[in-house]
Amino acid sequence: MKIGIMGGTFDPIHIGHLVAAETAREALGLDEVWFMPSHIPPHKAEAGFSGEERLHMVELAIGTQPAFRTLDIELRRGGVSYSADTMGELVAKYPHASFHFIVGTDMVNYLPKWERIEKLALLTRFAAVGRAGYKLDTSGLDALVAERIDHVDMPQLEISSTEIRDRLKKGVSARYLVPDNVYDYLRRSDAHAVHAPGTD
Repeated sequence: MKIGIMGGTFDPIHIGHLVAAETAREALGLDEVWFMPSHIPPHKAEAGFSGEERLHMVELAIGTQPAFRTLDIELRRGGVSYSADTMGELVAKYPHASFHFIVGTDMVNYLPKWERIEKLALLTRFAAVGRAGYKLDTSGLDALVAERIDHVDMPQLEISSTEIRDRLKKGVSARYLVPDNVYDYLRRSDAHAVHAPGTD
């Protein structure tokens, strides 16, 4: 079984996340994509929405797409969410699965800074999904890591969770940037008070 891992804060999840996941699924022939909200992401400030809220919004967003599911492993573990730890657990639990960790092409240059990146590269391949304004450059990567990266082109969507939170705080509509049911949830929640300093 080929499984895509879509990690992130999802603070909140938006259309760009879903398009990236679906594009990677089709391009790489993935059987499923698992959306995995982080607890405390390395190199980022803590999320504005709680882990429970972010997980719920992911569940709303993926709806009835049979190939998408949520994974709360990092939220349950707590602490800083290191992908090497998470993938070690998943590989041990699903030894016959082939994992593909989905990242934006802009993250490729940061892979050398990831905790235990060489170990992570032995546990999973990386699906580098093209994002607006970025080109895949693996020249600064260790050969082991570079050869484990698959480039996936996707439509250019300039959407970020930061922009969505800013809109909510200002009382500006974020409709169509997030799935309708997520937008309805945000409107019902105290979204305008979110102070989240994270990025995506």
